[in-house]
Amino acid sequence: MSTDPAAPAAPADLSGSAGPAAPAPFTADEYRARMARAAESAAEAGLTGLLIAPGPDLVYLTGYRPPTDLERLTLLVLAAGRDPVLVVPALEAPDAHQAPGAAAFTVLDWTDGKDPYALTAPLLAPDGRFAVSDNTWALHLLGLQSRLPGSGYTALTDALPMLRAVKDAREVELLRAAGAAADEAYGEILKVRFAGRAESEVAADLAALLKHFGHSQVDFTIVGSGPNGANPHHEAGSRTIADGDMVVLDFGGLKHGYGSDTTRTVHVGEPSAEERRVHDVVREAQQAGFEAVRPGAACQDVDRAARQVIADAGYGEYFLHRTGHGIGVTTHEPPYLVEGEDRPLVPGMCFSIEPGIYLPGRFGVRIEDIVTVTEEGGRRLNTTGREMAIVE
Repeated sequence: MSTDPAAPAAPADLSGSAGPAAPAPFTADEYRARMARAAESAAEAGLTGLLIAPGPDLVYLTGYRPPTDLERLTLLVLAAGRDPVLVVPALEAPDAHQAPGAAAFTVLDWTDGKDPYALTAPLLAPDGRFAVSDNTWALHLLGLQSRLPGSGYTALTDALPMLRAVKDAREVELLRAAGAAADEAYGEILKVRFAGRAESEVAADLAALLKHFGHSQVDFTIVGSGPNGANPHHEAGSRTIADGDMVVLDFGGLKHGYGSDTTRTVHVGEPSAEERRVHDVVREAQQAGFEAVRPGAACQDVDRAARQVIADAGYGEYFLHRTGHGIGVTTHEPPYLVEGEDRPLVPGMCFSIEPGIYLPGRFGVRIEDIVTVTEEGGRRLNTTGREMAIVE
């Protein structure tokens, strides 16, 4: 946390409090079931199989989180009716064998100086059509194509966009816990001083609070003050926050492997009548989006409900982005709540609802909660107040 003597100190109990014990890891049987469902979904979509490179899909399917920035081939091969095989560099094989889902797949390793594509090709049908995880290196896809010129490939998100979208009860609980940790961070950040400090200082405080409340990974800490708040993805910078500023706080990351993402907009000192009105409009839009959540409704219905409130208030042109995105083992994933997405909501889907109004050169307002679909409608996984908080 900041050591600025002008900033109120964090409560003393932050330094030594112990969080709850980590949840039990997913079992090999759970990973086996995930891989089987994925392979079956691929077959139903007319695909021969799935090719999964390091990234969120591999973590979700196997529990294995190898380095993602290495040029050596790591690839999970899934196909209906065949046992899963994870191709790895020999130096990574010991870690692969220790993965939570290792009992559910076979490890096939290759050594430097050998051709990993020649090793992998026999696992694939020569004229098969495969969905490839979105973050697969082009180097590896081209290597496979050179060995199997009759094969075809498509992006996994295009072929199976809902692969990770519907969460089971344990996943929802992990998302709830991550959201609760972010909520605790928000409660503490309201106690620090904003005026006279750089955006980057407040962002550092937020990151430290997320870590304190159990996040292993901080993905973003957006602090957009005054006119910077009109940029939805503003990076916290050197601007000094001043009395009278509206400040957008958007922050999140991973706790026990599942994501948090919440936004609240605060004000330094007393806001103007216009600032209160804009904040109220966004709050009403966020509530309208939440109330539109129910099984069978289309994703776009949530976007439409929130957007209509903002348009009716005369700010339609200043709502610049979709209303929401899915969240799980990564903070952005399908489903997306946007016009044109008519996919129905089903219980277990988890996503953000985050409308905003952005007035160029002046200020912005965004309010965001993570929501899960239940049989009865929607349930918020963030529970902090959505009214405008006044900070010093």
